[in-house]
Amino acid sequence: MRALTTYTVLILALGACGTAKPAAVATLSEYSSALDKGDYSKAYGMMSEEFRETHSKEEFVRMMKENKSEVRETASRLDGSHRDVEVTARFRYGKGDELRLVFEDGAWKIANNPVAFYSQSSPRDALRSFLRAYRLERWDVILKLIPAQYAEKMDVAKVKVQFHGPRRDEIELMMHRLEEHIDGTIVEKGTEARMTYGEDEVTFVREDGLWKIKDPD
Repeated sequence: MRALTTYTVLILALGACGTAKPAAVATLSEYSSALDKGDYSKAYGMMSEEFRETHSKEEFVRMMKENKSEVRETASRLDGSHRDVEVTARFRYGKGDELRLVFEDGAWKIANNPVAFYSQSSPRDALRSFLRAYRLERWDVILKLIPAQYAEKMDVAKVKVQFHGPRRDEIELMMHRLEEHIDGTIVEKGTEARMTYGEDEVTFVREDGLWKIKDPD
């Protein structure tokens, strides 16, 4: 209930911010104007802290000066004074879960499916689903999250024994480490993906369009 309360308060706070969309449009116009005038220092100052931590002002200005044609085209396309602009927000909660919101008709609306508890649309979604299924002891879901070559040799009872059997403490520690690294870098290559966490690595495989956990450690 605590998580739900936090979520509700955030939605109300966002919904009350009726100036969010005009402010976003104004920011785009100001940024577009700075690019058009060649005021790259001002444009850099409008970038997020996260961007500025990985890109220096010197690098930003240099790239802008070296690509003036592209900058002019970008400035022109960013001029949002005569078109609709979609303003979005992201709400992070739980173990890396996220809801996307869009500003429509003067109010914030939830844009993604909040009841997709066990998504496998990406490696990270599969990892979140794997961790949630483990915590809620949904062994039937675990079966759907492992590759077919393993699942066909298992059933719900065997999965439960594997996770709550003699290696229970060891697996619990592994799950805890995975939760701590839920936002770790995942490298995808074709139908496989990998994420290093600490000294271990979790591997993923995509089968029939769904990502699955091939090896959690």
